[in-house]
Amino acid sequence: MERQHELSEVLEVASTAGHILLENGAEISRVEDIMARIASYYGVDSGNFFVLSNGIFTTGSAGKLEKAGGQASTYANVEFIPIRPIQLQKVVEVSQLSYDIASGKCTLEEARTRLEKIRNMPAKAMWEQMLGSSFGAAGFCSVFGGGWMDCAAAFVVGLLLYAFILLVSGRHFSRIVAGICNALVATLLCVACYRIGFGHSLSNIIIGAVMPLIPGIPFVNGVRDLANSDYLAGLTRLTDALLGFFCIAIGVSCGFLVDGMLFGGLIRLEGVRIDPQTAGLAIQAMAAFIGTAAFAILFGVPRRSYVATGIVGAVGWLLYLVLVRYAGLTAAVSTVLATVLVGIMSRIFAVWAKCPAAVFLLCGIFPLVPGAGIFWCSYYLVSSQLDMSSSTGFTAAKIAIAIVLGIILAMELPQRLFSGKKR
Repeated sequence: MERQHELSEVLEVASTAGHILLENGAEISRVEDIMARIASYYGVDSGNFFVLSNGIFTTGSAGKLEKAGGQASTYANVEFIPIRPIQLQKVVEVSQLSYDIASGKCTLEEARTRLEKIRNMPAKAMWEQMLGSSFGAAGFCSVFGGGWMDCAAAFVVGLLLYAFILLVSGRHFSRIVAGICNALVATLLCVACYRIGFGHSLSNIIIGAVMPLIPGIPFVNGVRDLANSDYLAGLTRLTDALLGFFCIAIGVSCGFLVDGMLFGGLIRLEGVRIDPQTAGLAIQAMAAFIGTAAFAILFGVPRRSYVATGIVGAVGWLLYLVLVRYAGLTAAVSTVLATVLVGIMSRIFAVWAKCPAAVFLLCGIFPLVPGAGIFWCSYYLVSSQLDMSSSTGFTAAKIAIAIVLGIILAMELPQRLFSGKKR
């Protein structure tokens, strides 16, 4: 009984670490690696961990434990991982704990205590999340072509939208209904601002306002899981991301329909508009920096990494603009190259900050996400411009595929190129 209890304690600690990682945005390969590292250090056979996108199967054998006296004890456990708001700071803390364990700095009891503290770490304060949403909406409104007044309108809408998410939809609605309602509320608030003269480009205001709703984390993690041959988890997460995109599209479309019923007709938009006030490279770089750093707040990134995260997003977006404006490359090719740069910079900053690359990648990729394409596809569909809807939707799909390719290329580079040593 004592040997079985020791085996159970080790694998319970490993399973708890995996649970915290998985529910807070870590990719499958990282979860499995950290669980195996913890179990192996404490002398337990770590070859039987099976991790899905929302579940962990843990088994183990005590055959390698010297104190087991040559008798093999076994352990099995299944855990369901619910979908919750992501806090990447917990991923960072668990990763650091696993390295401390592997270095012999942490006993099993200390590891359990630290994991309990990590699990109970509070989320960012409500006011901080609301400011992250507002600055993110304003920054990405500028990135996608909005002027100063458009950014101001997006700032206000982003603030009100996240108050609605935290107080209403996040507490009382199912995930799908919440996704549709969030996009609907964002669209109606943007239309209200536009109708009272607060902002000049309705399309850019809406694009900026809905960016905090984009399911970037399941999309990026789904790609990374596929690249690591975790096909089931990868397809599940990509499906989850696709569902999030559909919810946004439905919510935006419903917003235009509601406004059309109230005012006797659908608002006519003239297409993509780039305001010359914010089109310069310096302003674009600053906008991408602010927007990316703001999203780092929403995703619970450690405060010490805000600046580095913003730099990753700004540099990736600058490269994209330079390639499109001055090198004459297509948007898809430019997106691939910019994504590769974002991935490489994420891995460099990860070594420097001693934390997972996902902390920088998940936020830094957002300036390249085809948020504008999702909006225009929805608008053209609801306004019965089916040819334009299919065209913009296809363009958005190409950009998404380009991001997938760029992430895979960047993540396939050997780790020794960044850490200076073999893994």
